[in-house]
Amino acid sequence: MLLRSLLHGSGRGAIRSSLRRATTALQSQPSVTFEQTLMNVPETRVTAIKNGLRVASEDYGLPTCTVGVWINAGSRFETAQNNGTAHFLEHLAFKGTGKRSQQQLETEIENLGAHLNAYTSREQTVYYAKCYSKDLPQVVEILSDIVQNNQFKDEDIEREREMILRQVQELENNFQEVTLDHLHSTAYQGTPLSRSVLGTTDNIKSMKKEDLLKYVGTHYKAPRMVLAAAGGINHDQLVRLSEEHFGSLKAGYQGEVPDLLPCRFSGSEIRIRDDDLPLAHIAIAVESPGWADADTIPLMVASTIVGNWDRTMAGGSHVASRLGQQAVDYNLLHSYQSFNTCYTDTGLWGTYLVTDRMRIDDAMSALQDEWCRISTGCTDIEVARAKNLLKTKLLLGLDGSTPVCDDIGRQLLSFGRRIPLHELNGRIDAVDAKTVMAAMKQFVYNHCPAIAAYGPIEQLREYNRTRSRMYTIIH
Repeated sequence: MLLRSLLHGSGRGAIRSSLRRATTALQSQPSVTFEQTLMNVPETRVTAIKNGLRVASEDYGLPTCTVGVWINAGSRFETAQNNGTAHFLEHLAFKGTGKRSQQQLETEIENLGAHLNAYTSREQTVYYAKCYSKDLPQVVEILSDIVQNNQFKDEDIEREREMILRQVQELENNFQEVTLDHLHSTAYQGTPLSRSVLGTTDNIKSMKKEDLLKYVGTHYKAPRMVLAAAGGINHDQLVRLSEEHFGSLKAGYQGEVPDLLPCRFSGSEIRIRDDDLPLAHIAIAVESPGWADADTIPLMVASTIVGNWDRTMAGGSHVASRLGQQAVDYNLLHSYQSFNTCYTDTGLWGTYLVTDRMRIDDAMSALQDEWCRISTGCTDIEVARAKNLLKTKLLLGLDGSTPVCDDIGRQLLSFGRRIPLHELNGRIDAVDAKTVMAAMKQFVYNHCPAIAAYGPIEQLREYNRTRSRMYTIIH
């Protein structure tokens, strides 16, 4: 009878009133702001063990985690004679150790349901694994075995040598990678940053076990490493595991201590003309500051204002970036992409563009005019839009334990600490139009650019004319 009265007549009205009161009560409760959410992100705990190895982690209470070793060892720490060694070591990482054959290693990882991977950049080499949090002890032991006990068997070296040579050949068909590699080679000519990560063909063909062992003995030192983890992580447990499995890593050097030598930027150009290609690929950049510089964030906002565009994007000319609008209205470009590539103490701020051979001059003029406009007259409205886009991009780039772990390791090696999200958000919020224009005038406006051009580039103007478009004549 009670149930029937609730469903009919006056009972129904009582239920509706209760629901309205409950809804009103929920709506009246204060919601959590975006800034409050950032403040509640788990802290990055950092501990240095006796030999100088830094252990860093963030505990998100997940059933899975990512853990890895970040090492200050990339192509920037190589010479012309051993260029490509760091990348060669990455390829040999999972080929077996003194304790495990390649088959045993792969079987053990698969039985855990884990995933091993590695990559090499110009400044860092990384070995990492994604696994269940409960398997962290076993995975840390496997990573330590890979880093410290690789056998570098002759048959593995020969097999990987052929694979890397094929990778070099395949890279030649990736025109963007080729162009950006050439950009580094001219921008940092005569310095270690000019060298590619993969190395030269001659070096790859002549690489020997002794070269690999020498590089490991020089660079794989505890103070040059970070054991980073994110996800379901107990930091104290991770520290104990690091002491157990990485505690024997040496901290001292027998010979000269490998240092991060300054890399001089040169305003210059490199042209590789190939009229058989259908489109011209051009990258133009100026020198920007390193990761820790205060102007890095304003320049990231400026790069976001320049934006990116290609013909597959919906909306036609109804895009926010002015250069994208011109690309559609005047058929200037097939695509373009702004970038701000940062290293420890330097960087490249610029744009990579793809265009028709007969539209190169107009496309370059439009791009440089946009740079000058942002340097002298960008508005708070477009800065606010760019800041929101930048925040979204940065947060989406940290979606998951693997990118968070990568961010921890990279930042600790680059400038000694992890920037908390609320601090990063505050630094972006502090940027306004005046800040952007000040940074652009300091690093971009009326500065000598580096240019790399590949393809049918006959119409590309000579360097001095391009240099003269890096400023605006005010009448």
